[in-house]
Amino acid sequence: MTGKIGFVADIEDTFDADAFDLEDDDDEPFVAPGSNVPPPGSPQTVQPAKKKGPSLKARAVDLLSRREHSEQEMRRKLARHAEDPAQIDPVIASLKKEGWLSAERFTQSLVHRRAPGRGMSRVVQELRQHGVDPDQIAEVKESLQATELDRARDVWERRYGTPPADANARAKQTRFLMSRGFSYDVIKRVLAGAGDAFDDE
Repeated sequence: MTGKIGFVADIEDTFDADAFDLEDDDDEPFVAPGSNVPPPGSPQTVQPAKKKGPSLKARAVDLLSRREHSEQEMRRKLARHAEDPAQIDPVIASLKKEGWLSAERFTQSLVHRRAPGRGMSRVVQELRQHGVDPDQIAEVKESLQATELDRARDVWERRYGTPPADANARAKQTRFLMSRGFSYDVIKRVLAGAGDAFDDE
């Protein structure tokens, strides 16, 4: 019996309890060897910070450097990137103050781009859709009315160039010019023919 007790004592003397201590001094979770789970704090577990995009004003300046915009159009485009709609008003105010955003320049730009191939009614309609001031629209109408017939002739000549041969051709040409925004009175004068008929204005 004494021999067995001595044998157990020898085992206890050689037993290293620390070798089987599963508690981590740093309280980190246990990760089994060979596991695909990356250890806590490793680069694989750190989520990269989301990169912030350009500011609203930077986006606006970039758009305005390409072409003129109306205030209404600019607000709509900035709203896609604003976290809060209240962020847009200060940006618009700053753009106006610094001369980036100009209703007058936008109006002139749109008329310059549209008037050569469009009648007054189409140009005015687009200006209204952009929220342009009625006083500015009135000035544009007066200016376009003075050149309406000449512009209609240019559009007609580029598309057809010869008077309609019959009623069907006349109706087709009339519909085309009306779709461009020219008035019926102007279209009648254009289709009347060439030469002296164009000098009735």
